[in-house]
Amino acid sequence: MPTTNRRRDAPPPRTGSSETATLRAFLDYLRASIAAKVDGAPEPQVRTAAVPSDTNLLGLLNHLTFVEHSIFLGADVTDWQATFRAAPADSVADVVARYRETVERANEVLDGCTDLGGPVPQSTRPAPSVRWALVHMIEETGRHAGHADILRELIDGATGR
Repeated sequence: MPTTNRRRDAPPPRTGSSETATLRAFLDYLRASIAAKVDGAPEPQVRTAAVPSDTNLLGLLNHLTFVEHSIFLGADVTDWQATFRAAPADSVADVVARYRETVERANEVLDGCTDLGGPVPQSTRPAPSVRWALVHMIEETGRHAGHADILRELIDGATGR
């Protein structure tokens, strides 16, 4: 078993100025948490499945990049299962940078959304409301951040956000 490397946990955001501010703060908190969990993870363990489902740390972040692209940037993803695998040529730094760039682009779209009940503007199919998209991304990112916590601890003992 790897030696535990404990990082100090960042507390959840303490924002309440508006529903939009609260939702976006929690989403950004989770986004930063999972990116930090993957950033610096060692090869080849970062892409090695440590559980029977074949889930791996790098694949989780790759998947979330595709989800962000789909929900906020209008990308059409036809094979969701394939998104759980990063390309062999992609380094950890490549996948983390692509995720962070996608988050930045998604936030630019969200910056233009003033009505949580209105549709996400980039959608190519029937668009969900901005509220639904934010809540869904909080759920999706939080769920996979939890998976990432366990996988990273199994890899090298790193814990915390």
